[in-house]
Amino acid sequence: MSTEYGADQIQILEGLEAVRKRPGMYIGSTSTRGLHHLVYEIVDNAVDEALAGVCDKIHVTVHPGNSVTVEDNGRGIPVGINHKAGIPAVEVVFTILHAGGKFGGGGYKVSGGLHGVGASVVNALSEWLEVTIYHEGKIYRQRYERGQVIYKLKVIGECEPGRTGTTVSFLPDKEIFDDTVYDYDTLKRRFREMAFLTKGLHIVLTDERGE
Repeated sequence: MSTEYGADQIQILEGLEAVRKRPGMYIGSTSTRGLHHLVYEIVDNAVDEALAGVCDKIHVTVHPGNSVTVEDNGRGIPVGINHKAGIPAVEVVFTILHAGGKFGGGGYKVSGGLHGVGASVVNALSEWLEVTIYHEGKIYRQRYERGQVIYKLKVIGECEPGRTGTTVSFLPDKEIFDDTVYDYDTLKRRFREMAFLTKGLHIVLTDERGE
């Protein structure tokens, strides 16, 4: 065991590598509590849209294999280029810590979640994550694996001109979590409380895993 402690022993963990190295610092633990926290973070982003008065439906689906999809009818995460980062705003949200519309006071008057940390942390701790955005008649998509961009944001199709929203699908990483099986009742309790506390918001929870 090395007992050296000098300038070169100080590690610099860049980007989402820090999250994968010390996940407990960001989601509390890698137990089932932390596992469920991943879903809460993505749903919290949609709830922020509801609090801003631009979203009234959130659909959460737990698929066979325990991947999860969260779909909302909010404004959709911005797809334009963030000039400071030089990449699409949605990529900033999912790959850079402490990025999001909750900072600076311009995006949301009221917000929940980890205040911009949430989406990137979920991405870092997922085996894969896909985000789909409906915006101005186009459907955009980007995929990541363990926090790394697999392909750049691209248009994959067209939608009705008035349709907006964001869909996030992800699979928790078995390398990180002790258990990757979601508990339906735990999710149901949380979302019932969220819907009760957020005026006009409907949250639908679907479990496709069967018995």
